[in-house]
Amino acid sequence: MKTRMETLSFDSDSLEDTEAFLSSAYTPMRIGGPTEDTRARIERRAVGTLTVDRLSFGYDMGYDAGSLGRVCLLSVHSGTLVDRTSGREEVFGPGETFLLAPPDQPYRGEVRSARYTIAMFDLAVLEKVAGNPPDAGPVRLTGARPVTPAADRQLADVVAYLRDGLLDNPAAWQSPLVVASAVQHLAAATLAALPNSTQTPPTRRDSRDGGNDTLRRATVFVDEHAHEDIGLDDIARAAGVTPRALQYAFRRHAGTTPMAHLRTVRLDLAHKDLLAADPATATVTGIAARWGFWHPGHFADHYRRAYGQGPGRTLRG
Repeated sequence: MKTRMETLSFDSDSLEDTEAFLSSAYTPMRIGGPTEDTRARIERRAVGTLTVDRLSFGYDMGYDAGSLGRVCLLSVHSGTLVDRTSGREEVFGPGETFLLAPPDQPYRGEVRSARYTIAMFDLAVLEKVAGNPPDAGPVRLTGARPVTPAADRQLADVVAYLRDGLLDNPAAWQSPLVVASAVQHLAAATLAALPNSTQTPPTRRDSRDGGNDTLRRATVFVDEHAHEDIGLDDIARAAGVTPRALQYAFRRHAGTTPMAHLRTVRLDLAHKDLLAADPATATVTGIAARWGFWHPGHFADHYRRAYGQGPGRTLRG
């Protein structure tokens, strides 16, 4: 079954209409400040658990909103945004990507004649990627800014590719496996970039459970379920260990990671499909998407390193 895209578009120079639209599409907001340019433009595309919005305001807009209940990342292209949550005042400008607010907390601030992108995904995906054991509690994002400039750029690049690459390519976003993989990639980039509660050392039990039996159970599960939307926590649950023990087993006994192994298995399945496909009717992009590869360039690089030639050459025979 193909994934369906939901779209939404708004373009108006009426402050009253814009305020009503924003309150309906997001949370109750108010507009204030200089209004020499009253034009507001908003475009939304949503597939699966991913929502990406492009917004442009020619004026200042204050907001005071309740919790979003989702992870909301914001990339600023021009203008500034001011976060005034909890009485502080933190300014974000062009080139910065940050967490708008913790998913479970209200927030307030101001948009100052800004153009920006919002990427939102469900908190459950963050939990899935983190793969915390049940007694560890929910994943908490503890800071809005990425930990380093490099992490900021990496997170911004992922948001930009989802917006301009994935969502502009029907062959990609119509594939449920591609969409799931892309959202998990965004969640992983979020955990890598932002301060969070998962950044703790492994336990002694994780080391004890990270043996060959764990690796065997995990690889059997991956082989049987590579066509499904599975993540680190799914593989760990099937192997009967914690995600950290699973990672330890793969690192110690296979010299790789669980997700890298999953990618290798899917790459092999894509290779077999390319060999068997009719080049008159099949495409590399379509086959790559079938196995969750949502970035054509990355797929081609992985494929070339594994098989010594590009996927297009394999398809053409």
